[in-house]
Amino acid sequence: MNEETVKLTGQAVHIVYRNEETGYSVIRFRRNDESERILTVTGYFPVIEKHTMYEITGEYVEHPSYGLQFNAQSLRTVLPAESEAVIRYLSGPSFPGIGRKTAARIVEVLGENCLDLIRDNPEVLLEVPLSREKVMMIHEQISQEDNGMQELIGLLNVAGIGQRNLIRLNRTYGKEALKKLKENPYRVIEECDGFGFQTADRIARHLGVSEEDERRLYALLVSLAMDLCMQSGDSYILYDELYSAFTAKAPDCSYDYGTLFETALRSRSLVMEEDRVYPVSQYDAEAGIAGFLQLFPFRISDPVDEAELDRSLEQLEQSAGIDYDDDQKKAIHTVFSSPFSIITGGPGTGKTTVVRALTVLYRKLYPGAEVICTAPTGRAAKRLSELTDQAAMTIHSLLKWDLESNTFGKNSDDPVYADLLIVDEFSMVDAWLFSHLLDACRNVSRICIIGDEDQLPSVSPGCVLRDLIASESFPLIRLRHIYRQKQESEVISLAHEISEGTVDLDAYRRDVRFFACPPEDIRRHVVSIVSDALNKGYEMNEIQVLSPMYRGSAGIDILNRTLQEVFNPADPDRREYRAGERIFREGDKILQLKNQPDDDVYNGDIGFLEEIETADENENGNLTLYVNFDGIIAAYSGENIRNITHAYCISVHKSQGSEYPIVVLPLAVQHTIMLQKKLIYTAVTRARRSLVLLGSRRAFEEGISREDRHIRRTTLSQRMKEYQ
Repeated sequence: MNEETVKLTGQAVHIVYRNEETGYSVIRFRRNDESERILTVTGYFPVIEKHTMYEITGEYVEHPSYGLQFNAQSLRTVLPAESEAVIRYLSGPSFPGIGRKTAARIVEVLGENCLDLIRDNPEVLLEVPLSREKVMMIHEQISQEDNGMQELIGLLNVAGIGQRNLIRLNRTYGKEALKKLKENPYRVIEECDGFGFQTADRIARHLGVSEEDERRLYALLVSLAMDLCMQSGDSYILYDELYSAFTAKAPDCSYDYGTLFETALRSRSLVMEEDRVYPVSQYDAEAGIAGFLQLFPFRISDPVDEAELDRSLEQLEQSAGIDYDDDQKKAIHTVFSSPFSIITGGPGTGKTTVVRALTVLYRKLYPGAEVICTAPTGRAAKRLSELTDQAAMTIHSLLKWDLESNTFGKNSDDPVYADLLIVDEFSMVDAWLFSHLLDACRNVSRICIIGDEDQLPSVSPGCVLRDLIASESFPLIRLRHIYRQKQESEVISLAHEISEGTVDLDAYRRDVRFFACPPEDIRRHVVSIVSDALNKGYEMNEIQVLSPMYRGSAGIDILNRTLQEVFNPADPDRREYRAGERIFREGDKILQLKNQPDDDVYNGDIGFLEEIETADENENGNLTLYVNFDGIIAAYSGENIRNITHAYCISVHKSQGSEYPIVVLPLAVQHTIMLQKKLIYTAVTRARRSLVLLGSRRAFEEGISREDRHIRRTTLSQRMKEYQ
């Protein structure tokens, strides 16, 4: 990696380590730009204050154990330039066709108070100069805002609040934004998507709100409950745990905790049952799921003729050359005879074969029936569609999710219509999303959920597949016969041995290989393995490196940089763009990090960076990256660039719902804190043909012997049983 001196402006958000004698510090530093990325900065600093704006000068370096860091040679306090905030505002999505260069020119010509000047007299924009059309567009947009826009920009800039949050405030409050913030800056946590307690607290501090202010303490309490649930995956937190966490965050608080807690209960930001405290969204999700399924179905379909189903199944076996086993036939019959059913099974047990049969048979036995197949991620939906020859979509697409407001267009007022709804990869579905899906299913006759109960649970709170099975409220079919063993698939055998706890790595010599090596050699071996696969004719998108952690010598960050430099090195013929510590280069393998429904691109999608267009070339004056996701071209500029990263190596969680011909899985001792049976099992089952394990055998063996470090605490199963 080329070392170069760069300047960064931003704030210290966390001091990891500091030696007061020497001044040597390790800090987590949030950049003050569109990306707002957080990176590790090291250096010798006389003093460091959190949330103070600094300019640091130095270079990116690669630490052998901790990955990429920024080594700062100098640091100075700076006043945030309000002009920069105005430029970001004018070049944002509120002003189509106005890129950063044009916005900078407006500020240069008219000054930092240009918004007030434009509002009073749009003709001043002719001095820039701009076309009459753009003059009127800018004036009209600014005129829609309150006269406090300039003050709002100044406030957010001083508080270190980025452009994307300014846009969110405008979208939620419009011209009332400044007034609403002054009334209660903490309201944004619940009312404005994308705001957390820390961001609201920074705004409040610059508005003069005391740390003892009841509004602040209330927001801290409610946010803590949600944050703790998000960290653990639990639906609730115990009362004593929440109290301890609150007193740790506000040790000198003189306000009565009991009064604060009762206020949160009365306002229904929190819900309490016995000693369990739920964020209201998690309580409503569980209650909503249990209540809906107690009454489901709301629309009854005609019963199936069992004899006709058997005849049709025999005909399908003959035409497709398939012999369904007893469990598969039972699964098919169960879906036709039950309004809600669950099918589980590991890799190679024929879950997809059953889905294909269901879609064909349902349309044959119910001509004109509407069958919908869906999955939680874009790649899982695409894979489902390819394997079943049945159109599939993400749950978010089905529910017409709106990115800006984080709401769903499909709900009980405007429900989904389907005779059969099939939800694949259900282990990834969290309680909140499933409750919204069910809310839109009043016009659905039958629902079948399919998943692998041995895989990792959802990233967000809940363990819905486990809980629905444990409730014993619905027909459950476990597919056990391993079909792909007929093709002698060692990957499938290993996955089932991990699940059963009977692994002998020495028995694998073909599809599964293990290479022992120390952590410092992992990168070299990964490069060698990937190079060998490419030389054998595999494409880069057919080879996926997975890692349990982002940081460290065998982490995602360092492996991405290593693989990029080997397989897509700097080249005068390929443009590149530095976004903080990352360098995006034409030809890079790219991972989508967030759902972008308008672009039909979703979290977990993988594509390739086809073109980088400079600001001079772009009609809107914005540097733009164009990524090709299997024929879908998505454009990224400004803050949207933070929605992508490199995909040479990705996390195991991000790989869920996908399969790759070759998977490379490094396992280092430093990964031990993350390693557990479900994570390794999930990683192994991503491989379709070949799996390469490398690193520490002890880390692998200890990982597969370790059950969940934390059994998620939920009450969905209990609620289902109470409703029976």
